[in-house]
Amino acid sequence: MAGKSPSVKQLGKSVGLPASPDEAELERVPNPHSDTHYAARFTAPEFTSLCPVTGQPDFAHLVIDYVPGKWLVESKSLKLFLASFRNHGAFHEDCTVAIGKRIADLIGPRYLRIGGYWYPRGGIPIDVFWQTGSLPKDVWLPDQGVPTYRGRG
Repeated sequence: MAGKSPSVKQLGKSVGLPASPDEAELERVPNPHSDTHYAARFTAPEFTSLCPVTGQPDFAHLVIDYVPGKWLVESKSLKLFLASFRNHGAFHEDCTVAIGKRIADLIGPRYLRIGGYWYPRGGIPIDVFWQTGSLPKDVWLPDQGVPTYRGRG
């Protein structure tokens, strides 16, 4: 594929769903604007994982914002990584923070935040937030736009 980074293995190829987050290969590509501060956002409104106690499915709306440095997250690998949680048992806090840390460890962003807006479990919605770094003063970053859970309200 023209312009593809030599380190990217999944883009442009038929790739199966990883069996677990540990087996998922999250990839990065060079940032062509590494000299510029800007924000990028990934939104995963249909994220799923499993409750580690009951095995029942849990659902979340994830929003990942970051200000890249030298590297960008390769989006197909991110999609496969997030989908690998589908059969993974972990608490909401663990899923949200682990995703943020894995991305930050891979790309070393200037700033990264993740919001995990989880649908109710046992009648209680759980929202989880994690960030690393400080937002550069010259970067505009909108609110994540996910309202607090209201039920039928």
